[in-house]
Amino acid sequence: MIHNLARDVQAFTANVFLATGDTTALIDAGANFDVVTRIRDHVDSLDRLYLTHTHPDHVEKVPAVKEAFDVETWGFDPGSEYVDNAIADGETVPIGDDDYEAIHTPGHKPDHLCLYARSTGACFAGDLVFANGSFGRTDLEGGDREALIESIDRLRDTVGDELTALYVGHGPSITERPGDDLELAARAARTR
Repeated sequence: MIHNLARDVQAFTANVFLATGDTTALIDAGANFDVVTRIRDHVDSLDRLYLTHTHPDHVEKVPAVKEAFDVETWGFDPGSEYVDNAIADGETVPIGDDDYEAIHTPGHKPDHLCLYARSTGACFAGDLVFANGSFGRTDLEGGDREALIESIDRLRDTVGDELTALYVGHGPSITERPGDDLELAARAARTR
């Protein structure tokens, strides 16, 4: 089961996904709301905390989550103060009841990862793409439009026609025809 703990938060934050099952995992920690209480509304413990990338709206609450649940973090950049354990491109990590492939997708930020489960077709896309063909900003430090386009193409090639859901960093998750939104984002990112 996947819950968006930030779904009704009015403050500026990233979406925060809680996946329950064999490996209870949090994907991103968010900002500007009491994520610890919302986690405790669903579970008593966490096995892992994954970071799609380390922009402040995704990691501000990392210290609170680590302290409350005595959990370590996993992300692409082991040099970041927020990352305890590195995830390599192509590595498989457990989330809920499934194994997810880590796909390094820079462009929005150099340490950006998407996490994709081939068994279910679900993907945690962070800020790479959003609903209705939107895509992550490239005007922030470390942003690179060409790298973002390559990353969207790489994700598209990886998921093919098997994509069933995109759990994105902001806005609604895409659970109906997510491949269409991914295709729209690929085209929109190429428009100058």
